[in-house]
Amino acid sequence: MAAAAISHLRRGAPRHARALLYLTTRRFSSSSAAGVAPLAAVAASARRLLSTSVDSGASSTGESYKPPLFDPFRAASLASSAPPLESPPIEELPDDATPPPEEEPGLPAPEKDPVATACQHELEGLKAWVETVRSRKESTEEKEAWSLLGRSVVSYCGTAVGTVAANDPSTANQMLNYDQVFIRDFVPSAIAFLLKGEGDIVKNFLLHTLQLQSWEKTVDCYSPGQGLMPASFKVRSIPLDGNSEAFEEVLDPDFGESAIGRVAPVDSGLWWIILLRAYGKITGDYALQERVDVQTGIRLILNLCLSDGFDMFPTLLVTDGSCMIDRRMGIHGHPLEIQSLFYSALRCAREMVSVNDGSNSLIRAINYRLSALSFHIREYYWVDMKKINEIYRYKTEEYSHDAINKFNIYPEQIPSWLADWIPEKGGYLIGNLQPAHMDFRFFSLGNLWAIISSLATQRQAEGILNLIEAKWEDIIANMPLKICYPALEYEEWRIITGSDPKNTPWSYHNGGSWPTLLWQFTLACIKMGRRDLAQRAIEVAEKRLSEDKWPEYYDTRTGRFIGKQSRLYQTWTIAGYLSSKMLLDCPELASILICEEDLELLEGCACSVNKSARTKCSRRAARSQLTESPEVMRARHAVQLLHPALFRSKQSWDQLNTVVGEQKSIQQNLEDVKKKKLKYGKSLKASAMKNKDKTLMQDLYCI
Repeated sequence: MAAAAISHLRRGAPRHARALLYLTTRRFSSSSAAGVAPLAAVAASARRLLSTSVDSGASSTGESYKPPLFDPFRAASLASSAPPLESPPIEELPDDATPPPEEEPGLPAPEKDPVATACQHELEGLKAWVETVRSRKESTEEKEAWSLLGRSVVSYCGTAVGTVAANDPSTANQMLNYDQVFIRDFVPSAIAFLLKGEGDIVKNFLLHTLQLQSWEKTVDCYSPGQGLMPASFKVRSIPLDGNSEAFEEVLDPDFGESAIGRVAPVDSGLWWIILLRAYGKITGDYALQERVDVQTGIRLILNLCLSDGFDMFPTLLVTDGSCMIDRRMGIHGHPLEIQSLFYSALRCAREMVSVNDGSNSLIRAINYRLSALSFHIREYYWVDMKKINEIYRYKTEEYSHDAINKFNIYPEQIPSWLADWIPEKGGYLIGNLQPAHMDFRFFSLGNLWAIISSLATQRQAEGILNLIEAKWEDIIANMPLKICYPALEYEEWRIITGSDPKNTPWSYHNGGSWPTLLWQFTLACIKMGRRDLAQRAIEVAEKRLSEDKWPEYYDTRTGRFIGKQSRLYQTWTIAGYLSSKMLLDCPELASILICEEDLELLEGCACSVNKSARTKCSRRAARSQLTESPEVMRARHAVQLLHPALFRSKQSWDQLNTVVGEQKSIQQNLEDVKKKKLKYGKSLKASAMKNKDKTLMQDLYCI
């Protein structure tokens, strides 16, 4: 069915619209791959039609693909002979070639494909907004920031491949690894370049880091799993064949074997996938995603994350220091930051994975994990005043399938500061959850990215921003944003951090204020329609960043002091500020990173409900938190998709009002349908109870 729809899509046949409509309204099945393939196949075909880049011409299956051997000391020859990473150009027809036959006049024009048309509108709208960003008037602080960002660019064989972590001249003799290109640090720089219409550096970065993925990684004679992305890399010049006068450039990656603590960077691969999707959406270069090496890289990362283990939970189990908080801070286990990025990466990867016989099982595994992960985080990580009061009254040592206190959390774990700190309206996702342990600290990045990726429900996302607004002096204060709140102090700091002199209370990762989180806060505010909060935070940051020489982080409870070991001219501080300013001025561009609620996951079921009491379906709990019906949400998302393009014509508002009118009509029809469903459901329930049909009763429960 998917192949037939793609064939119609390519030929532009008159009947293809109905085929696509049929496919896009089907729900994915939890028992076979047939239900998950059509939508992704149509999306992949539409991407190929709309791509502005030349395809490599290689098969995208990647089933038998093996990365080529990569010699670290011959990784790159001199710039003049460096192999191009771009796909080969299309060959022009010779002069004596026969031109293609022209279409006969009088034949009806083929119908336009609705999927391709919608994607084309989105691409054209995004490009229009990029031009708006390029032409906007910049402040003095922005001009300085762009100048500093340009100085931080790293070149390899004559092409820009990233930005250094910091360019502080006062620490030139003690750079440590701040002169390297970090994957997580480069993301805000990449977003700034993409919003400015400069995508080449981002493409080069994606392809070069992909090459590094295939390198052998060994720590004390042990090699981690295939698919691990490096934490950072550095461009080094080495003598060419022992010649002291000729040099060549090589990339020297660090997969954690040189890092402090020797911890593998779990978030690097997740950020790489998120950035790959953003690059494709804003540039239209979907052919990059279709390349065999890129598809193989995506699958290697996913296979590493989705591999089976002993864990009973859908969350990723990681060690301390495996993300932005790269030092010992008591986040080992299932930290929220990793889970939010993991969910976002799965959502992005599902859009980009090429559909074929070999990828159906992968797509099915992604859907299963997304469904289970979203339910787990929404149900067990969320706390507000009501939930905390419920935990306060927990009974412990429960042994049953219907236990309320599933993780055997002791009420005494509730910290004394929490009861007075959490507001009446609002809440947040806790930092970690393990058996008999809840980390009640508020971690900004995990909560913000849960909003951006729609891991949090609509109500939860609103509650998180309400909490930040209510506790502005604690989380924002003199410099946005606290990386976590509150700080570990006294004996708790000594035991959990090991008396880390860099993570003293209210410093660095232990309650420090990090300006780079500003761009993620801006994204979350745009998604939830709270641009006023983002504007307020940017105004706070603008007062000091330039004057303080763009530091890495700030210390003290309210962020008044520049961090005691903070590097100046920190690149992701600069890039985060620039990205925030551009996103706030052109919020439509936030769509390259934002994921809306996944309606298919709510309509599908990942647990295959059966008669066993061990299995609980999450559909009802997840759907119950929707503030509007799926049909209305689809219509609203369609308006958001076309929104940027509609601004460029005088008829835009008329078209927009038409769509809004259709939404109201849909809502009215839904109310009628709900009444009929309720009446029919009551009759079914009565029949099931009369006949003692347990299977029907379970199906009714899930509905």
